[in-house]
Amino acid sequence: MSKIMYMFPGQGAQYIGMGKAMYDEFDKAREIFDKASAVTGLDIPALCFEENDRINITEYTQIAMLATEAAIYAVMEEKGLKCDYTAGLSLGEYGALIAAGVLSYEDAFKVVRKRGIFMQEAVPTGGAMAAVLGMDAETIEKICSQAEGYAAIANYNCPGQIVITGEQAAVEKASEALKEAGAKRVVPLNVSGPFHSKMLVPAGEKLGAVIDEVTIGDVRVPYVSNVTAQLVTDSVNIKDLLVKQISSSVRWQQTIELMLDEGVDTFVEIGPGKTLTGFMRKINKEGKEIQVYHIENPEELKAYVER
Repeated sequence: MSKIMYMFPGQGAQYIGMGKAMYDEFDKAREIFDKASAVTGLDIPALCFEENDRINITEYTQIAMLATEAAIYAVMEEKGLKCDYTAGLSLGEYGALIAAGVLSYEDAFKVVRKRGIFMQEAVPTGGAMAAVLGMDAETIEKICSQAEGYAAIANYNCPGQIVITGEQAAVEKASEALKEAGAKRVVPLNVSGPFHSKMLVPAGEKLGAVIDEVTIGDVRVPYVSNVTAQLVTDSVNIKDLLVKQISSSVRWQQTIELMLDEGVDTFVEIGPGKTLTGFMRKINKEGKEIQVYHIENPEELKAYVER
């Protein structure tokens, strides 16, 4: 019997118009967008659908992305679609927490609104990130550790694509050293802070106080933590993992490798863009027989239901 995993993308996949097709088609999607607006005091449909400069600013990007992912997931849930496992990349982990039954929609929106603000405020300037293409993780880790200043791995995305983070000067020096050591390309990322670095520890500490105010429910669907790349089946350590997640490396490649080892053969990316779908081909290097779906609009949802 097929094992299904739902995957939720992170910051960077956002665009104006995301979620609008689902909003226009389904009452349940409208309900979730409206719920996000009520919880945050923001006009979430306007943020997602109308031309604006805020959608690429972290404190707004995060809630806009989560509202979109949650609205799509809610329609799938209403149709009786289920999964065996779930996980999300960075911000996307909150979509997974909704799917896992750990957080209500309202509580997830409350936490993520604050998460975006805290991350935006933690290091408004002085940090940088860069994508390193065509180099193994061990070499990147070594070169980052030797850089003057602080640089480290932020994301283990897939073989041949790793993101580094840290102080701007250190990331720039590490980038030069990585090119000299044989990296195919090192691409500076247009981000507003050094996410998933120790420079974000204060943001995580602030987030802990917000998480204390919400209900952490039982884990109804096992999910994989970004921090550990291990299955979470008990809610005891979830708060600690979410606090650490802001300043820890995202182990996405290891997450998918674990799911392949667990026998998952159907992977469904829920949300804007096809970033995670693209990673799948590189992570599944043993060539296991899997099906990968992407659901962002009514047509893709219909195709998945009728598969």
